[in-house]
Amino acid sequence: MTVRRRLLALPLLAVLLAGCGIRATEVPTYYGPAPSRVRCVAPEADASTRSAPGTPVRIFLLCGSSLVAADRVVHVPDGTAGAERRVLMARGLLTLLAVPPSAAERSAGYTTDVRGGAEVKGPRPDDPEGTLRLGTAPGDLTSYALAQVVCTLSVSAVAEDDGSVVLAGPGDAPPRRYTCTDEVRARPGTTEPPSTPVHGD
Repeated sequence: MTVRRRLLALPLLAVLLAGCGIRATEVPTYYGPAPSRVRCVAPEADASTRSAPGTPVRIFLLCGSSLVAADRVVHVPDGTAGAERRVLMARGLLTLLAVPPSAAERSAGYTTDVRGGAEVKGPRPDDPEGTLRLGTAPGDLTSYALAQVVCTLSVSAVAEDDGSVVLAGPGDAPPRRYTCTDEVRARPGTTEPPSTPVHGD
């Protein structure tokens, strides 16, 4: 009796499976590897970077559509202090931003939009204290490059106490105070760092 019930149930099971869209097959089906999301993961710094003399710093590179942090070292001559050290630190950071990422970083998807030299000067007599005058006006940088510069400087020793940075270009345009936000780090291509004009004393 039990065997007969099982035999009668087989056609019903086949109908149910067909109704669910499950098609029986004896041929293994391969749909390719699972999608990989192993990108934008910072590669471990090599031994030469970890042991390099200088001041450890963090710069922001591009990966995908966002900013990602990378560890670097800035070299500032011993004995340099005050405003001069601040300018040299900022110059070193911008130099690092303009250097192409390492091979391991490029494999992880890292790029940079900062180009050219890293000219940085201190404030003019009528500028607010702490102003950094870049060789290229901030408004002439791409949105990606501006985000990289502002966010890198904002986590460095050259930033103001509130994390903002006062930047200007080589021309007569007045300095502006820039801030790096979560939105800028997440969408540097469409969200520029907020800025406000500042004036000297």
